Amino acid sequence: MSKIALFGATGTIGSRILDEALDRGHHVEAVVRDPAKLTKSHPDLTVVTGDVLDPAAVAEAAEGQDAVISAVGGGDGPGHLATIKPAAESLVAGLRSLGADAPRLVVVGGAGSLRTPDGKLVWDAEGLPEFLLQIMHAHGDALDFYRTVSDVRWTCLSPAAVIEPGERTGAYRTALEDLIVDDDGTSRITAEDYALALLDEIERPRHIGERFTVGY
Repeated sequence: MSKIALFGATGTIGSRILDEALDRGHHVEAVVRDPAKLTKSHPDLTVVTGDVLDPAAVAEAAEGQDAVISAVGGGDGPGHLATIKPAAESLVAGLRSLGADAPRLVVVGGAGSLRTPDGKLVWDAEGLPEFLLQIMHAHGDALDFYRTVSDVRWTCLSPAAVIEPGERTGAYRTALEDLIVDDDGTSRITAEDYALALLDEIERPRHIGERFTVGY
């Protein structure tokens, strides 16, 4: 089983990733700014204090791990703009400092830069509120940065257009740049099945150095 450092373990998606990883028998080191916010207890869970925006803290958490997962968010739109790309830059800098021994990096991305069936991008849809556009473009800026990186093994997993807590069905579909929609034109995934897809990628790497997406 793998040793995983997880940033953002207390969030909606991060907490599901944490549960999925532990259920599969992986050892998880949850890196949080405030350990008091993570009350979960498990024999394979270690909680440490660290800041994803500090490359030295990233390097310390990543050393000796098999993978680093980042599920950090920024709350509102301005928070995402202030967090997502800077976190990407910090994660890469921290892993680069470990050289050839650096673990792979898997990050939670956004859906905004995915291509819709009409050939446009999700964030080009009319009527989207400004805060949502800020969140989408924060993830898009981070993805643009990752695509300049060739010396760190990164993977970005974009969710469907709608991701929310729900049932772990064990079923999902994947694509690269195209938004996944069902027969009704709906694009969705539960946070539980998103976590399932992400841990499947950890265990069976198929998307090193690229972004992929998941949906029903």
